[in-house]
Amino acid sequence: MTLNLIQKIVIWAVPVVFAITLHEVAHGFVAWRLGDPTAKLVGRLTLNPLRHVDPVGTIAVPLGLLLLSSFFGGGAFLFGWAKPVPIGVRNLKHQRRDMALVSAAGPLANLLMAAFWALMIRAGFELAATWPTLGRPLALAGAAGVSINSLLCVFNLLPLPPLDGGRLVSSLLPPRLSSRYDRIEPFGFMILIGLLFIGALSWVLGPLILWLGYLFSHVAGVTPYELFELIRALY
Repeated sequence: MTLNLIQKIVIWAVPVVFAITLHEVAHGFVAWRLGDPTAKLVGRLTLNPLRHVDPVGTIAVPLGLLLLSSFFGGGAFLFGWAKPVPIGVRNLKHQRRDMALVSAAGPLANLLMAAFWALMIRAGFELAATWPTLGRPLALAGAAGVSINSLLCVFNLLPLPPLDGGRLVSSLLPPRLSSRYDRIEPFGFMILIGLLFIGALSWVLGPLILWLGYLFSHVAGVTPYELFELIRALY
């Protein structure tokens, strides 16, 4: 099945928006449960995506990557981000432990969403036999959800500030080492760009994302090959 650009945008839209926004909601929700009401007070503990949309990270970047993939083909991936949820670290009862939990909440949310979308693939394949006009798009949306959530989960767990993995490592280190480690943060995105440029990110992320693909193919009730073929059809 060959998809045109409009069909690709429609299929990717919901999985991408919710993958990005629920990641941030998870941070704010856990922080709230641990004593920090900052995200709740500014109205960010909501499932309304409009409260979390970043015009560049949630719309322009994913759409641009999809356009590049459609026009030039191959080698592309979808990625994006939402407006970060504000966290008042001083409001947390046990700051170091609680920040570790807050940091882990986003990637965990993506992992759970990937499992949900894998179940949508299963439902789509079951529907396709009797209602292909609904079953096939549902399976493709499920594949998009597995793809974007697996990528966001693994990427955000990289142990580099200001990513969630960096904050998690900082929370687990002894205070003196943590303070030194946090000094990397102003250079974090420059380091990421450098790693991307030399191809090191794909060396690290690729095998982990591939492993998650195999895991979620079992949840979806399809072979890994069938899952990867669905994802390939989306680009």
